[in-house]
Amino acid sequence: MERRAFLGAVTGGLLAGPLAAQAQQAAKHRIGFLALTPQGALAEDPATRELLRAFPDGLRGYGWIENQNIIIERRYADGPERYPAVASELVALGPDVLVTGLGEPAILALKNATKTIPIVMLVSADPVGAGLIASLSRPGGNVTGLSILAAEMGGKRLEILKQAVPRAPRVAVLWNAAYQGKSDEFRDTQATAGALKVTLKSIELRASGDIEPALSMIGKDHPDAIVVFADPLTASHRQQIADQAFELREFAQAGALISYGASLLDLLRRGAGYVDKILRGAKPADLPVEQPTKFELVINLKTAKALGLTIPPSLLARADQVIE
Repeated sequence: MERRAFLGAVTGGLLAGPLAAQAQQAAKHRIGFLALTPQGALAEDPATRELLRAFPDGLRGYGWIENQNIIIERRYADGPERYPAVASELVALGPDVLVTGLGEPAILALKNATKTIPIVMLVSADPVGAGLIASLSRPGGNVTGLSILAAEMGGKRLEILKQAVPRAPRVAVLWNAAYQGKSDEFRDTQATAGALKVTLKSIELRASGDIEPALSMIGKDHPDAIVVFADPLTASHRQQIADQAFELREFAQAGALISYGASLLDLLRRGAGYVDKILRGAKPADLPVEQPTKFELVINLKTAKALGLTIPPSLLARADQVIE
């Protein structure tokens, strides 16, 4: 594939760590965690390991220490088709609270499996639209947690891309059309594209098997840049996508030119706060769903150099991290 600029748009896919050792008898509370199975080298990469530590570290800040006063039961799924079975397995363990960062499909699987056990969502693009909660301020039911404002970020990312690469009139958008909220994100990107005089080419995914054909299609079409919408599917294959062509810092670390979006690490740590409140007696129906407060702009200068690009100083000055 010819050299070109790439912008990543991820919000999120959460991966969980290896199974914990048997908890000590002092543990009084049990947390069920639905996670995506780390694939290949991704399980060993530094960004993934940092994400794995974020939620337990967040709990530790509230005094909940794994294998001391809490047990975290982690169960893994290779994709959305496995979420219902794994959700049922977790519910059967009788945890005090269920947690997932895999977005709407996983949250729905948990909600369908139980109407009584509290569920904390770490990442959700459109929880109201998906029918997970009644409203952000009064969730109702047994689900609460964090929403990532994915739709509103679509146009912003395209604006940042045009600042970095002004001569990029043709942009391919790689996104999971089966993921709740991503169609709204694409429409927001389309609206901004018109104002920026950018022509978009929509490349839709629905399963892991679609990634290689999609990348091949992009290679044949020769766009000036690629925007990748993040979700558990694209996040779990971010290295494969970045190697050929990324909204999360982890995409830039994988080799993409720029990433911009809500901080996953911050969301995971804040999610631990919801678990703390629930373990201390709060009801999820009464805990308002919060939105991101920390957004990260990460620029990979190594990639910029390889692409023969000069990033404007004004954009560099806004970056939260510059990868040399």
